[in-house]
Amino acid sequence: MIYGYIRVSTDKQTTENQRYEINKFCKNNELSVDKWVEETISATKDVSKRKLGTLIKRLHQDDIIIASELSRLGRKLLEVMAILNHCTNSGVQVWTIKDNFRLNTDIQSKVLAFAFGLAAEIERNLISQRTKEALAARKEAGVILGRPKGRLSNSLKLSVHKQVIENLLRSGISQRQIAKRLKTSRTTLAKFLKREIFINTNSLG
Repeated sequence: MIYGYIRVSTDKQTTENQRYEINKFCKNNELSVDKWVEETISATKDVSKRKLGTLIKRLHQDDIIIASELSRLGRKLLEVMAILNHCTNSGVQVWTIKDNFRLNTDIQSKVLAFAFGLAAEIERNLISQRTKEALAARKEAGVILGRPKGRLSNSLKLSVHKQVIENLLRSGISQRQIAKRLKTSRTTLAKFLKREIFINTNSLG
């Protein structure tokens, strides 16, 4: 199947120009788009949260994605490379019009896929190494990493209000209202209640 992929960043932008470019390209090359995938979302959003992420998961060998340009796939080089690497390994072709980019199933594309995968792996390792070095430098400078000793988490701080929380729950007060009264988040309260249930269950054993 041939998929026409169109992405704009805001609802103020129009998809018509991209659709026109893809249709014109297909007409000149005697092709026809089987399905269009359009979305209005920033390319900085993780691909898994975009329609593109859903699309590449269901693609099959010999399917083709046609976009107006590579930047429609993503703004981050590492993410674009990861997408292209996945497509190549799945036997999926990616064509872009303005860049005149062709990711096919030939040997050149396989070499590109290897390069994409290698570059992505190197970048991940560099990020990991930079993080470790930064943490080591902060530790050497005397900066305390993690939660300072003696400081309780927000969830544990609720322990002093345990009886109050139990009474409110028995009175039918919702967790949202209780969290508001105690000036904490509903998530923190839920974690506290889950922890207390676990402790009480173990103490019964």
